[in-house]
Amino acid sequence: MTCPMSAQHIAEQSGARTDFARTMSYGDHLQLEQLLSAQQPLSGDHHEMMFIIQHPTSELWMKLMLHELTAAQACVRQDDLDPAFKMLARVTRIMEQLVSAWSVLTTLTPSEYNGFRPSLGQASGFQSFQYRCIEFALGNKNAAMLKPHAHAPERLTQVQASFEAPSLYDDTIQLMARQGLAIDAACLQRDWTQAHSHNASVQAAWKTIYSRPQAHWALYQLGEKLTDIEEAFRLWRFRHLTTVQRVIGFKPGTGGTNGVGYLQKMLDVVLFPELWAVRTELS
Repeated sequence: MTCPMSAQHIAEQSGARTDFARTMSYGDHLQLEQLLSAQQPLSGDHHEMMFIIQHPTSELWMKLMLHELTAAQACVRQDDLDPAFKMLARVTRIMEQLVSAWSVLTTLTPSEYNGFRPSLGQASGFQSFQYRCIEFALGNKNAAMLKPHAHAPERLTQVQASFEAPSLYDDTIQLMARQGLAIDAACLQRDWTQAHSHNASVQAAWKTIYSRPQAHWALYQLGEKLTDIEEAFRLWRFRHLTTVQRVIGFKPGTGGTNGVGYLQKMLDVVLFPELWAVRTELS
């Protein structure tokens, strides 16, 4: 009978490196000691560890999402859509990860959450500066959302820059105009700190694109990438709402919002209105 090889023997046979005294290891590259030492529960409650791992994990995904959105916008501004498509597809997949992440939090019962909730103080995901930058990049502009970051100048600078810049949809509308589609000047020369509102000329442009996709193939693909993103974003928000309602019911959130009521209103926000409205017109 042949004895099974040990894990050490398998590693040696495969040529895997095991001595990292003078070279970078996996943990070194990822700075795992720093990353894994950041979780410091304050309550002593068993369930707090899950809570404070879940949220930084989401923040890491949001960091990647902002990285991809920023690069995609740069490509759209340069009329270089092929790489933008890849980046925007990745944004959608990241949102799917964030939607799935709510499933972990749903394992938290109301009594378990109440065991450590007092230790959170007024800390809330509502205060996430990366989430706010994502919303601004997608066009949901609201000056009041700058205030939670006023105490941290570096963060405020980043959020303010995102607030004042054209959104991904603004860049798309500019691109449509450069491609010869008739867009109202009011959409092309406006205050970027204001949320985009439905415009008939933009809807007419999307109708032209969707009615003749072969003639406007790149813009047609871009429209579908944007629709994918908004659909995934809606699912993310919906799972947030249902998770909060499952864990705290209709109690106020730790950040001072009215909890489920606030999240319910956010579900009504439409980021790319003409892209959704044009579907009714198409025959």
